[in-house]
Amino acid sequence: MAKEEAERLLIAGGEDKTVRLKYDQLETMEDFVAAAVADGYDFTDAELIQVLKEAGDSFESQGNPRARQIWWS
Repeated sequence: MAKEEAERLLIAGGEDKTVRLKYDQLETMEDFVAAAVADGYDFTDAELIQVLKEAGDSFESQGNPRARQIWWS
């Protein structure tokens, strides 16, 4: 299911700094989801938004270097 795929990526980013850094550098959600699909994940922008909303997370990035507070560990 797509929701589980989005969650799988968020867990992977929480566990692996390399994954987290790669995705944190992507500016738009469209680019983020396209990279995820290219890496074998199967979810849409809307599905990612739903997962983030349910977790109380925001896709917005902050800091330098850019970072998101969406990663699960």
